Amino acid sequence: MISFIGVDLELQSKTVLKNLNLSIQPGELVYLVGRSGSGKTTLFKSLYMDIRPKKGEIHIAGYNSRTIRKKDIPMLRRKLGIVFQDFRLLEDRNVYENLAFVLMVTGTPENLIRGKVMHALANVGLEHAASVMPYCLSGGEQQRVAIARAIIREPLVVIADEPTGNLDPDTSIEILEYLKRINQQGITVLIGTHDYELVRHSPSRTLQIANFTLAETTIEPSATGFRPVAGNQPES
Repeated sequence: MISFIGVDLELQSKTVLKNLNLSIQPGELVYLVGRSGSGKTTLFKSLYMDIRPKKGEIHIAGYNSRTIRKKDIPMLRRKLGIVFQDFRLLEDRNVYENLAFVLMVTGTPENLIRGKVMHALANVGLEHAASVMPYCLSGGEQQRVAIARAIIREPLVVIADEPTGNLDPDTSIEILEYLKRINQQGITVLIGTHDYELVRHSPSRTLQIANFTLAETTIEPSATGFRPVAGNQPES
C-alpha cells in the first residue's frame, strides 16, 4: 500500500527527513508522532505528492513518486482522504454543500451525490446537521465534518494531520474513535500527532520522528504518564 525506499525529504532546501525506509500495509492504523516541527506534515505532503523526495522513491496506492506524471497527481489524491488540524471547511456553504462539492468537482453523477453525502455524515454521527453552516458547529463537530469529507470518495488511505490539535482532550478522544471506526472498515489510517496521551489512550503501530529519522516505537503507560520502550524518547 505505502512504502518509502531510501527517501530524503527537504523543505525550502533544508533537510527534514533522511533515508526513510518504511512499509505500511493495507488496513493498518499507524500513528506518526514527534514534536511540532519535526517533519510530520512534510512526510504527509510527500504522500500526496505536494513534496517530491530529494532522494529515493515513495510508492502509494499504485503510484511511484519517481515516475508519476503531474497530470496523474489529482487521480492519486482521489484515492486519499486528508483531514487537517484547522478543518478547512467552506464557510459560505452548509455541511451538505461542503461534502457535495467534493463529489461535484470529481464528476460524481448528480443522482448519487445525496446518498453518498448522507452516508458519509452518518459515519460520523452528523446526518442531522446537513443543513447547518460550519460556523454554527463546535470544533469537534467541524472536525467530524472534515472526516466525512475525507471519506466521501471511499479512499484507500486517510491521512489525519494533527486532527485533534485544536480540540480539548475529551473531544480529541471522540475524534480518534471515529478514525478508528473508519479503519475498521478496511481503510488505512495515518494519524500525525504530538499528543502522546492520544496514542496512550488507544495504542497501535507507532512511528516516531526525531533527529531527521523515523523509527518504530512503543508508548506505554507508567506511574508518571507514559514512555516509549523502543526508539527515541518523546518530548515531554
